[in-house]
This record gives sequence, C-alpha cells and structure tokens, in this order.
Amino acid sequence: MSKIEVKDLLDAGVHFGHLTRKWNPNMAPFIYMERNGIHIINLYKSVAKIEEANEALKKIAASGRKILFVATKKQAKDIVAEKVANVNMPYITERWPGGMLTNFVTIRKAVKKMAAIDKMKADGTFNTLSKKEKLQVDRLRAKLEKNLGSISDMTRLPGALFIVDIRREHIAVKEAQKLNIPIFAMVDTNADPRDVDYVIPANDDASKSIEKIMALVTDAVAEGLRERQQDKAEADAAASEGEVVAAESTSASPVDKTETVDKPTEEPTAKEVIEEAVTEDIQEEVTEEVDKNATAEEITEEVAQPAEAEKTSEVEPEEPTEDK
Repeated sequence: MSKIEVKDLLDAGVHFGHLTRKWNPNMAPFIYMERNGIHIINLYKSVAKIEEANEALKKIAASGRKILFVATKKQAKDIVAEKVANVNMPYITERWPGGMLTNFVTIRKAVKKMAAIDKMKADGTFNTLSKKEKLQVDRLRAKLEKNLGSISDMTRLPGALFIVDIRREHIAVKEAQKLNIPIFAMVDTNADPRDVDYVIPANDDASKSIEKIMALVTDAVAEGLRERQQDKAEADAAASEGEVVAAESTSASPVDKTETVDKPTEEPTAKEVIEEAVTEDIQEEVTEEVDKNATAEEITEEVAQPAEAEKTSEVEPEEPTEDK
C-alpha cells in the first residue's frame, strides 16, 4: 500500500468537522482545534486510523469474505458505487432495507425473484403474460434491481461493513452490532465513535473527502484480493505437481471453501412472481392515494391557520443555516 500523506487529506478537506455546538464529546481525542466555530480534525490521527483500518480490510478481502459498503447520502452515492464496483464488492446506495443483515434469508429470496424474472424472459414465459402483467413484472424487476441489484452476488453475510455517516446509517450499525459484524466507518465530529470498531475520523459530508477516503480504502481491498489470487495460483500449481498442500499454509480461512455456495432455497415460480408483482402494484397505488389525501389535508390546515403561522414566525425567527 502506498504511504498516506497528510497533505493529500488536507487538500481533500478531510479535516473539516461540524459546528462546535453540534459536536459529540466522544470525538474529543480526534479533534485538533476549533476555528471559526468549526472543529478541525487531527489528520495525523486520521492517517494512523486509516492505516489500521486498511490493514484489517486487506486481511478480510484476502480471506475471501465480502465487505458491504453502505452510503445512502446524496453526495456519497455515486462515488461509493463507482469505487466499490471496481473491486467487485457489494454496496447499498439506496434506502437501507430493514433486516438486510438480521433477516438475510428473506433478502436472498427477493434477490432470487430477480433471477426468476430473468429466467421467465429467457424461456419465453414472459411473452405469454398479458400486457398489464408484463408491466407489473417489469416494475417489480426494476424496483428489486434498484434496491438489491448491487448485492445480488452476496450469497452470505458480509465479513465487515464500511459505512459513510453512521448517524444516517444507524439501522445498519445496529444490525451489524447484533450479529457481531465488524464496522468500519468515516466518523465526523458530530457522531459517536464508540459504535464503530475501526474509526476513521474524517469529514463525511464533502464529496472530495469521501472520494479520497474511499480511494484509499478500496486500494487496500484490491491489494487483499490480489494476494488471495496469488495464493490460489500457488496452491493450484503445487496441487498440479502432486504436492500435498496443508490447509494452514494458505491464507484463506476454512469458511472460504463455501464462498460461492448458496443455501439451497426454492426458486420462486412464474406464478409467484406475477402475484408478487400485482401485489406490489396495488400497494404502490394505495400509497400514492394516501399521500395525495395527506397532502390535501396539510394544505387545508395551512389555509385555515395563516394567522397562527405568521405569529409563530415572528416569535421564533428562522435560524440561519450554516454549511461546512
């Protein structure tokens, strides 16, 4: 791994924390100073923590286990998707599906529905459906692809989670803690580092900062994957020569043997997929109707009470928003 330079982190704005009044006291060890009402992160400690996290991520990748990256905030989505896809790791950049880890079997069933729909299209079953059913199945496929497409290759629980902004992804943090899955995370000055196993003190709001940290992290993962491939190649070469290779001489753990093995679960039938698509379509229509009614009620309330709204705005002046 290339050496991490403090200047590079400084140029990327990794050192900018949040407003001092929004700080979490548990981040005090990682704060260097306060300037203009904003906390400044100690980049020397950030470098040390990045190196520690990278070493651990490298070992996990070399063992053959998957690392699930989670970043649903707008400025992090595209960056994480691009960087993580390059190292062939799963990632979540849309809404975190509740029970993603604690109810993993159900999530796998949803992923299998995508495969079932693709199979329907391949064997011609899809063409026998009515126009409405085709539309409903396509909608279901698009929804599943959007939310779960990036984890379709994840056949078992990940070996670790890497999170951008633990305050936003608090549900993912809780699920990982419940299952004792190691958590790596970018932690800003307004978050609690005690929830994370490998803390990387960094600005988790600026896109440049996120891109810099993700580049360093994915480089470490890529190096671990290269080591794994090299070890496999050496083991195959030794086996072809008739040598007996001891299990402890390889860096892969015993669990690695089941890396691509999925539990034998029943694949949904075409009928089940169509029923699911129809149900999803009905639920979306009901939700849209409820949202419309709620919006109408809100508008009515606002029109009925204009005086009260004006009074409130006079008593409580709007606080100026302060960005980083």
